[in-house]
Amino acid sequence: MAFQVAYHTDIGIKKKTNQDGLLLKTAKTPEGEIGMFIICDGMGGLSHGELASATVIRGMSDWFDNDLPELLENGIAENDLPGKLEERVRELNTKILEYGEASNIKLGTTITALLILQKQYYILQIGDSRAYSITDHLVKLTEDQTLVERELQRGNITAEQARIDPRRNVLLQCVGATKDINIVITSGEIESGSMFMLCTDGFYHEISDEEMLTNLNPQHFTSEKTMKETLVQLVELAKERQEADNISILLAKKEA
Repeated sequence: MAFQVAYHTDIGIKKKTNQDGLLLKTAKTPEGEIGMFIICDGMGGLSHGELASATVIRGMSDWFDNDLPELLENGIAENDLPGKLEERVRELNTKILEYGEASNIKLGTTITALLILQKQYYILQIGDSRAYSITDHLVKLTEDQTLVERELQRGNITAEQARIDPRRNVLLQCVGATKDINIVITSGEIESGSMFMLCTDGFYHEISDEEMLTNLNPQHFTSEKTMKETLVQLVELAKERQEADNISILLAKKEA
């Protein structure tokens, strides 16, 4: 089983640096092809957010290249792998936190990581970058760890108010900002013909669920080229709607 993948990232219309980070990795194993896909949205003044997201991307890439083959060779149970992923994220959290304290700066990053093994997927998440599953319907697989999402869950604001709330960028969690982080891991079975989408808030703030589903129906995509072209068009649309943040989106579809 191979993967069809595409991604697009854009600095946006206002920022001087792109602090988002992306990772797309696949590998062949005796049991079939596996994949890891990650999106990070760094935060911090100057290039500090870029440093935080790049540190996480590099650390996770090393884990996939070096630790994962060893774990699989030693016969680790598949459902134990997310725990190993979590260990690496906690190490990276400490690394970024210690750097920030030593340099007297505040920096951090979201992470939404998707690990695909045979028919199973695992999602690790901190922050407000999102993962979706798309078939003939759109399913949000993550919950934003934001102040506004918490207010929404508590019934203090409506979904419509949440969409335009000026506090919508206030995170409750991110990698590198605090010692204790609440890592959320979810898992499920991959639906036949489904495609995964990871994106930063710069994308989903301006592109509606209906537009995502209409434009990103996996049945429309015959090649990675058409996937990429569609992503570019949607990111340009977000910019036309005056999205000020960096914008990143990643698609991954496992071919039967």
